Amino acid sequence: MRKIAIAFAGLTALGACQQGAEMPGPQDGRALFMENCAVCHGADAKGNGELARSMAKPPKDLTLIEIRNKGSFPRARVMSLVDGYARSDMSGPGMPEFGALLEGDLVPFDSGDGIQTPTPRKLVALVEYLESIQAKR
Repeated sequence: MRKIAIAFAGLTALGACQQGAEMPGPQDGRALFMENCAVCHGADAKGNGELARSMAKPPKDLTLIEIRNKGSFPRARVMSLVDGYARSDMSGPGMPEFGALLEGDLVPFDSGDGIQTPTPRKLVALVEYLESIQAKR
């Protein structure tokens, strides 16, 4: 019975997602990255942004996320860092909160577990962009 209730809740939540809307892609996330992230992470996402020079610990190179995770892009972990859920375990100056990224319509997001979770479109676009710029070995 519990599984049925969970499945129903998931379907209900997906119903809140924008129906028929085109899913965001890397091109949508690039503009968001340049607007919100490049000042610290750099336009090339390698941790060399304008503010990085004044930080005691420079931001990570975001093009190496997949390599740091043994060839797998951790979609759920990246999403939780971008949306602020996992920031409590960050040392040094943490990332700022990006409330504007949480605004707007919801789209289904699969963090890699096969479950579609309603997620703000802008957050999905940003994660799609980050996944698209990963360095290849």
